[in-house]
Amino acid sequence: MRKRKSLIFYSVALVVLMVLFPAGGFSAWTWEAGIRWFYLFIIAMFIAALLAPLSVVLAKKIGAMDYPGPRKIHSKVMPRLGGLAVYAAFIFTIIRSYQFSPKVIGIVIGGTIIFILGVADDIKGLSAGTRLFWQVVAALIVVFFGLHISFASLMPFGDVFSYAFSVIWLVGITNAFNFMDGIDGLALSMGAVCSLLFLGIAWNSSQYMVAFLSAAMAGGCIGLLKTNWRPAKVFLGDGGATFIGFILGCLALAGSWATNNPMVALSTPILILGIPIFDIIYTTISRIKNGKIKNIKEWLEYSSTDHFHHRLMNLGLGVKSTVGFILLLNVCLGLAAWTMRYTDSTVGTIFLLFQAVLIFFIVIALMLMGRELTVEKDRRRKLP
Repeated sequence: MRKRKSLIFYSVALVVLMVLFPAGGFSAWTWEAGIRWFYLFIIAMFIAALLAPLSVVLAKKIGAMDYPGPRKIHSKVMPRLGGLAVYAAFIFTIIRSYQFSPKVIGIVIGGTIIFILGVADDIKGLSAGTRLFWQVVAALIVVFFGLHISFASLMPFGDVFSYAFSVIWLVGITNAFNFMDGIDGLALSMGAVCSLLFLGIAWNSSQYMVAFLSAAMAGGCIGLLKTNWRPAKVFLGDGGATFIGFILGCLALAGSWATNNPMVALSTPILILGIPIFDIIYTTISRIKNGKIKNIKEWLEYSSTDHFHHRLMNLGLGVKSTVGFILLLNVCLGLAAWTMRYTDSTVGTIFLLFQAVLIFFIVIALMLMGRELTVEKDRRRKLP
């Protein structure tokens, strides 16, 4: 019965996609109505939904499987090629939107390198050095095509700093988002929420390129979410998680988040991506402090259950509750970023940033509580 429902769903999705694809009809109406982003969102969502079952079959054939282990929470072998559906949906939708600016070309090339790199890592495993090298190459390609931060251009050696910071930003967000892909539905849900926040701000400020890219990413994430939601039938894999993180990092660089307020311009993408940024900074500091990592190689290769979502589960939350709670925090931070654009006073902006800081203090408290429970459980296990 369940398979029949899935077959009906995908058949209907295919019919709808065929209706939406022609140049006229609904496509033309979205242009006239000024909601082209919605058309691209729908296209990406249906493509990802249609390709989700194919990704499961293909993962089994090429050996892209995730095996249970002491630092993993799943108990059975899982296909890990779900990112193929998101990648294909995003690329097809961008091609369909006919927005071929140099920056978009750079994003597509860089994102493709990241996806292929992640899939190769999912199949046979790659060294930390290899992964880092190609991530830097992908980031440099994006920068070469004109996408980098602009506020640093007024500083001494501004261009050099701008390019270097942009590469570090892209590599950091790519890995931060990959680290968050630890439980069913979390990375896809966060990818969708962050993309929708970027979409809303970009569309309201007539930044159509950013809006179209955001709509394509949001649709791709939501289209696969049904298959990745607990109990998941397919994992994103490193290919999917790093691809989503890389594109989100590009969206942050591509947007003009404030014209005359550097504080708002800098804070907006940081708040929208605040949860993965916080998680990677907190866990990195904690691991260095505890002597678990000593260099970048160990940082990339180290895998543990000390991330924010793991700590929430240690506190007794289930997978779905954990995902819901993290998304709630993500939305709160995103709404603060959105509201800052309409705050005329510096004081108002500072209060909103202070509110965000308080949210992160709450997260820190939860992280520490989750750690204490983990230590206590480990201590009890060692008692005779």
